[in-house]
Amino acid sequence: MKKILIAGATGTLGRELVRELHERGYPLRILVRKEEQAGQFRIFTDDIRLGQVTQRETLRGVAEGVDAVFSAVGITRQKDGITYQDVDYGGNSNLLKESISAGAAHFVYIASLNGEEMRELKMIEAKERFVDELKSSPIRHTIVRPNGFFSDLLELLKMARNGRIYLPGNGSYKVNPISTKDLALVVADMFEGKVDEEGVGGPQILSQKEIAEMAFRVLGKPAKITYLPEALVTAATKVMRLFTPISVYGPLEFFFTVSTRDMITEQYGDETLEEFYLNAVREMSSNEDDLMNEPQKV
Repeated sequence: MKKILIAGATGTLGRELVRELHERGYPLRILVRKEEQAGQFRIFTDDIRLGQVTQRETLRGVAEGVDAVFSAVGITRQKDGITYQDVDYGGNSNLLKESISAGAAHFVYIASLNGEEMRELKMIEAKERFVDELKSSPIRHTIVRPNGFFSDLLELLKMARNGRIYLPGNGSYKVNPISTKDLALVVADMFEGKVDEEGVGGPQILSQKEIAEMAFRVLGKPAKITYLPEALVTAATKVMRLFTPISVYGPLEFFFTVSTRDMITEQYGDETLEEFYLNAVREMSSNEDDLMNEPQKV
């Protein structure tokens, strides 16, 4: 059975990849940044390595003896002086070089749906730069391009909870987001099926308006949606690029861009966004109950 190295295992998708590949019987090696992150993976493997993907010297030997490398390495927001280029490009490039040096046969990378068409976005630029490097490398590759994760749409649920959702455009643009559990299963299938590159979405194609109405419905609230003119959104994005740091405008320009176009790809999986929202609402309520039941300090 092929041994697999997983980088980015502490992320939402990374944890699901660890579970899925472990269930399929693959011996695993997990790369973590900090010793305190290792404990959560002991039930899956004793082969846990410490290393920072942005510092190649800490990765020496990390891919020795493994057949395939899975990377879910990436950041959504820049912070602590670490940039998209440092992590999404540089970190993955370091990992790729170590993989090639060690003789690994296969590199699996989680990119972004339609990334080739959105290279101008700061959140996408570094990812696509790495995709180019991976494709031109001698190692076999599988590049998976997922649509939005269910977890990416929690912000709409939070807005609904606060009473109003703001959507760019008229809410007609469509998307088929996917759960990380379903995505991990598809990634593993594509690795085993030797797929080179493919987009991956969830089982339902939904308009943004339908998603917003769903958020209010699971909360038991009347739907209150404000639509922002696309021209205004575009102008605001340009202004943000000029006057705000990339840590602010990077995620926002990505959100506004994908919200003003259809983001639809191949449909996979069984889990639905409504089920995810319902579980999220239950968790919110449970956390509030726990806070209410905490002993009061006097």
